[in-house]
Amino acid sequence: MRKYPVGIQSFESIRTEGYIYVDKTPLVYKMITEGKPYFLSRPRRFGKSLLVSTLAAVFEGRRELFEEITLKNGTVQPRLFIADTDWEWEKYPVLRFDFSVGLETVEQFDQYVDNTLSQYEKLYGIAHPSTAANVRMINLISAAEKQTGKKVVVLVDEYDNMMLHSLGNAEKQKTVRERFQNLFGPLKSEDSHLQFVFITGISKFSQMGIFSKLNNLENISMQPAYETICGISEEELVTTMRPDIELMAEQQGETYDAMLAELKANYDGYHFSKEKTDVYNPFSLLKAIKSGIVDSYWFDSATPSALIEMLANMPPIDINAIDGVECLSSAFDKPFDSYAAPLPVLYQSGYLTIKSYDKEMGTYTLGFPNHEVRTGFAESLYQYVASKQDRDDMKRNALQVAYRRFRRDDVMAPFIEALKVFFAGVPYMINDKGEHHFHAMLYTLFVSFGADVVAEDLSSKGRADLTLKMPKGIYILELKYDDTAEAALQQIDERGYATKYALDGRPVTKVGLAFSSKERNITDWKAK
Repeated sequence: MRKYPVGIQSFESIRTEGYIYVDKTPLVYKMITEGKPYFLSRPRRFGKSLLVSTLAAVFEGRRELFEEITLKNGTVQPRLFIADTDWEWEKYPVLRFDFSVGLETVEQFDQYVDNTLSQYEKLYGIAHPSTAANVRMINLISAAEKQTGKKVVVLVDEYDNMMLHSLGNAEKQKTVRERFQNLFGPLKSEDSHLQFVFITGISKFSQMGIFSKLNNLENISMQPAYETICGISEEELVTTMRPDIELMAEQQGETYDAMLAELKANYDGYHFSKEKTDVYNPFSLLKAIKSGIVDSYWFDSATPSALIEMLANMPPIDINAIDGVECLSSAFDKPFDSYAAPLPVLYQSGYLTIKSYDKEMGTYTLGFPNHEVRTGFAESLYQYVASKQDRDDMKRNALQVAYRRFRRDDVMAPFIEALKVFFAGVPYMINDKGEHHFHAMLYTLFVSFGADVVAEDLSSKGRADLTLKMPKGIYILELKYDDTAEAALQQIDERGYATKYALDGRPVTKVGLAFSSKERNITDWKAK
């Protein structure tokens, strides 16, 4: 097993310490030779910081990092694309700001900016800096250019990190926004003194209102040419990483094709333009290959706590309603702190991705990119449909264990009983909303358990509420509110919901579930 850079964001460390590097320098070269001020939006843990580190090494003239490198242990790091181009490897002054350093308060933000500016002011001989951040930035650019004879490079990583952690705090958002505008506002007026500007974040800069004065930035976030500048494409996976996938498959007693399919189902599926080139989540993919275990890695480490709080303050979300939702491009430009508009934050945070684009209508269809995100998001929603008592780990585990036994043994009754216990703990104000809401909660539960489940499963005569595809059988579930389980079964038969699975090979079980508005629970169920 070769070394994989899980959590390592330093280009120098990756190249000099023998880690695998997927060569992104063809796109780096394209970017630095075709334009100057750029903005890139990508979800957390998608390689933005590594890209910034790579750009810094390029503009610092560190050609040796891009040549073939033979390490002390005999490992050979291959020569990268940009080393064979006409790039002249001049050394430019680089001003780098990284806002992913755990800033939580405005005071910490101010201290970080002051320390960063002070270090560069000392480097470029500014003995008596101004107290105003915008003046300090202008003076710093001037001094760096004068001392080196080169135009200045400005790299800003995770600019919106603190904004995302303060969703819902209007006063804090306003203060931080003003600080950013003051600090980076001069970058437009100083354009003639700048060689290159690159800003990364999760949210589009227009949404946060931070760079209204910096409207010359080229947003490459949804440009087809830069789809794979962060993350790992299928081609990169099956070439650069094939040996390790083969070893992983051997260790788990699977074929290479089966192992690749499992990695694809869990970590692939991100699309960042209308072209829909598949991109794998690099953090989860590298964790899986390094550990040899396909599991959920990204959701817990990449979910801002403020996002979950935002979801909690909104009306309960129907997970089925957002998986396949259509929207116009203007939907991505709504403010992140608008609780009435979850799509922008869900898309740019990586929970939804582009599934299709209708050129004639100008509409995007969004959906969950893969199994890991779909189940992780459903687990978060679970926290807001269950009562505080049912958030208890033991009760949560009991319900999931009941599902796993159902999946293994193909016996449904114990799982139905566990569901009754769950619904008994759902608060009155949440579950007093009729059949559709029970349907949405049940679907969310199945998704959070990692089930292969289809909601509103279409057939020639209608659509079944839920179809659950298990290893040993297919279960077609119809829900009735203040009616009988027998009526639900009759509807399945009359509308032929099971017909489409006649050639599947697995036995089909029809299940009728009756919910009572009075009991607010399952009061009757039948299967045949």
